[in-house]
Amino acid sequence: MTISVSGLRKAFGEHVVLDGLDLAVPQGTVYSLLGANGAGKTTTVRILSTLISADGGDLRVAGHDVVREADAVRAAIGVTGQFSAVDNLLTGEENLLLMADLHHLPRRDGRRRAAELLAQFDLVEAGRKPASTYSGGMRRRLDLAMTLVGSPRVIFLDEPTTGLDPRSRRGMWQIVRNLVADGVTIFLTTQYLEEADELADRIGVLDHGRLVAEGTADELKRRIPGGHVRLRFADPSGLDRAMSLLADADRDDDALALRVPNDGSMRALKTLIDRLDGRVEVEELSVHTPDLDDVFLALTGQEKVSAR
Repeated sequence: MTISVSGLRKAFGEHVVLDGLDLAVPQGTVYSLLGANGAGKTTTVRILSTLISADGGDLRVAGHDVVREADAVRAAIGVTGQFSAVDNLLTGEENLLLMADLHHLPRRDGRRRAAELLAQFDLVEAGRKPASTYSGGMRRRLDLAMTLVGSPRVIFLDEPTTGLDPRSRRGMWQIVRNLVADGVTIFLTTQYLEEADELADRIGVLDHGRLVAEGTADELKRRIPGGHVRLRFADPSGLDRAMSLLADADRDDDALALRVPNDGSMRALKTLIDRLDGRVEVEELSVHTPDLDDVFLALTGQEKVSAR
């Protein structure tokens, strides 16, 4: 595993922030950590990126022990925080060259790397302009490009699209997908549940310092009541026959449809289809599952995810 966490504990005074957190993130995947204000998301990122120490637990990032091999961990990771690290007084190119100097790259290699990243993030024309003239989306692209100067294999993204318009947000999503396709591992915290749904291979829900649920977006949605299959029929006789076979269904005569409780899993769908196969013809079948908002509310009792 690229990131491996076992029994992570952290308290500030008497306030316990992380209480035995366990998680594992394979290489070349996106892991999204969701949680309400004070749940421990940002603290987890700060510990795994060596910014603060843990009170206990076995923590490994990129094959290195976070405590005993902190320098090796720092050399392998990149961190893009919620607030941009871009220097407004410098041009985009100068910001990247500054990062190259901080990574001790030879001058020629630093310039080559800066040029590559300006092209990769569609900032070539803007590269010689002051960062103060950049739009929000351009600043976030430059911020992430600065994180990539050292070619990290693990990137911690803390609220990477906060404040961006929908088009810029989707542009950042594509950049993340491209990074993962190249084998980079992404640890993502976000206040946008749609973002986790779009990007994450696995999602962890953190509540009061504990991981209360973990899985793919679809797996988490199936855990919440309210999932159903909607069956629509060509005529009332088909509706009547299906209703006689599915006693737990809700009937909608106007729409010639039935609403059948179902978690959307392949096994549950196959069971439903087998009950109808050869007995009644279904004109349309659609699966409806709760979204991540429903999952988050049900698991944490919170109405929305906070940025902290």
